[in-house]
Amino acid sequence: MTKKVLNGVEIDLTAEEETALTEANNAYAAGSADRAMSTLRFLRTEKLRETDYYALSDVTMSSDMTTYRQALRDLPSNYTTSDGEALTDNLSNLNWPTKP
Repeated sequence: MTKKVLNGVEIDLTAEEETALTEANNAYAAGSADRAMSTLRFLRTEKLRETDYYALSDVTMSSDMTTYRQALRDLPSNYTTSDGEALTDNLSNLNWPTKP
């Protein structure tokens, strides 16, 4: 049985609290992929911003930089992981494209 601390005293959760906790944990776990994809998109956008100046009209962008930026834009739909497993919340297993 799971316990909680109330006014400094450890007590057992009620059946209703136990059920609510299980449901909350299940809902959190179910949203893992959505959180990971949201984080991926945010970090991908930051990496694109770091190279936006290459896309200005008075700068010549190398083919390597063009390829890198395209790989970043393709990430949400074409990501790969280093261990072949699902993308984790912290993206530690994501294979990011290499910046030239």
